[in-house]
Amino acid sequence: MSAEALRNAGDRQSHEYLMTELALVRPDDAVLSEEGTDDQARLAARRVWIVDPLDGTREFGEPGRTDWAVHVALWQDGELTAGAVALPAQDRVLSTWESEQTPGSDAAAPLRLVVSRSRPPAFVARLAVDLDAAEVPMGSAGAKAAAVITGQADAYVHSGGQYEWDSAAPVAVARAAGLHASRIDGSPLRYNQPDPRLPDLLICRAELAPRLLSAINAAMASDPVPLSCGATPAHGEQS
Repeated sequence: MSAEALRNAGDRQSHEYLMTELALVRPDDAVLSEEGTDDQARLAARRVWIVDPLDGTREFGEPGRTDWAVHVALWQDGELTAGAVALPAQDRVLSTWESEQTPGSDAAAPLRLVVSRSRPPAFVARLAVDLDAAEVPMGSAGAKAAAVITGQADAYVHSGGQYEWDSAAPVAVARAAGLHASRIDGSPLRYNQPDPRLPDLLICRAELAPRLLSAINAAMASDPVPLSCGATPAHGEQS
C-alpha cells in the first residue's frame, strides 16, 4: 500500500469506527468530525463531540514516526468538559479522566517550544531568539500537546491555520493537567462555533503564560500575522 493510500485508509477507517461507536453509546449527541459533513444543527445542541479521527496524517504515512494521534473531545453547554488524545504508536492515551500533572523543568535550561514540522509560524524564529528557546518540530497537535503535558517540552505555539478538531481534545487534556491554553493573543478558545476554523493556539505551563504571551505579542509586532488569517490547512494535514 502506498503512503497516500495508507493515509486515506487511516482517516476513513478511524472516522467510521468513531462514528459507529458514538452512534451506539450517544445516539442523541451531535458530532463535528474532520472527516464528516458539518451539520449546522450542532449549533443548537447541548452536547457535541469534536473529533479528529487521525491528526498528523502526514506522519501516519511515514514509517517509524510516532507523532500522530486520535482526538476525541466533548463540548457541553458552552465548554469543553472531557477529552482524550490517543497516541497509538506510543501506546499511550492521555485523557481528562486520568490527567498527568506536568513535571517542572530546570529553570536554568532553555525553553523548549514545540512547533509544526511543516508550517511553523513565521514569528516563531524571532520568538525563539527573544526567549533563548529551542524549537522542537513535531507533527500532530495532539502529540505536541502531549509533549508539553509530559514535560518533554515547555510550550506549544501555533498560528496560521487549524480547526476546532485539531485543538479541542488536546486543550481539554492540557487544562486537566493544569496547563494554560488560549489563543496566542491570550483570548479564550471557543468551540462549537458556526465556522470551525480556530487558527492559533498556545499551550504551556501556567507559570510561563504571561512571559510567553508578552513575547509572542512582541514577536508578532515585528513580523505581524493576522490572527484570523494565514495558510489554512487542507483537511487531513497535521497541525
